Amino acid sequence: MPPPYPPPPERSAELRLRFGDEARSERPDLSALCLLIGAEADGSLDEAGIDAAQLELDRLAGQLPYRPGGPLAWANATHQLLGVRCEFGGVPADYQRLESSLLHQVLRRRRGLPILLSVVWMEVARRAGAPVYGVALPGHFVVGFGEAQEQVLADPFRGGRVLTGTDAELLVAGATGAPLHASMLVPAAPVDVVRRILNNIRAWAAARPERSDVALWAVELSLLLPSHPARLRYERAQLLVQRGEFLTGAAELDAYAELVSVVDEPTAQRVRRQANAARAKLN
Repeated sequence: MPPPYPPPPERSAELRLRFGDEARSERPDLSALCLLIGAEADGSLDEAGIDAAQLELDRLAGQLPYRPGGPLAWANATHQLLGVRCEFGGVPADYQRLESSLLHQVLRRRRGLPILLSVVWMEVARRAGAPVYGVALPGHFVVGFGEAQEQVLADPFRGGRVLTGTDAELLVAGATGAPLHASMLVPAAPVDVVRRILNNIRAWAAARPERSDVALWAVELSLLLPSHPARLRYERAQLLVQRGEFLTGAAELDAYAELVSVVDEPTAQRVRRQANAARAKLN
């Protein structure tokens, strides 16, 4: 198995407990949640490493100017620091690397997916007092500065370049073929950002059947979030069977069948057959 290597079971159990508690807290800490994802993926990320990543975000925030002005001034100042001086950004090849979804690795490599680079932008600018938040455009995550009436968008994947209205429209049209709506520009809640990060990790692993271990922990962390689709339980059950945990997977399939039988009995029957087939693999 190529690196990064997962932590031992005892460490993983502790990380998941902390992840669930943080995700359900009144004000979830985005950087903490992202670093707990990183620690679940990478057993070399210990408590000292988590603290070091938080300190690096603090250090970068300390380099931003004090109250540079309105939203555009904040966007330009963050672009100059992170995009120009520190050279944070992304390239297409970053989509092929698991490390591009892990905050501690993005801080080290200064490369990552749009959403993780946006987390760096948000956490650094927030610490400096900026009115900053994530904006989950379809197909491409960016950051916003300021209230709706004076909102400025920046694209951390391209070094924090400030987006014009036309730029944002083209991003959305390229991803969906649909026009940009005001509803797409609202601030994304920390848990929604984390959910999208885990979805990206699951998509990365789905394209690599040999990394079903990554797919499994990403699903299991997703199940710890305050709300999640019931189908995640079915996905987890399938992964367990794929990894040879036939009895556990079959039990999960039965539980999912019981859940959906109330609204979709044909699907429940199909899932029960899958559970029986999983058990038969032990014979």
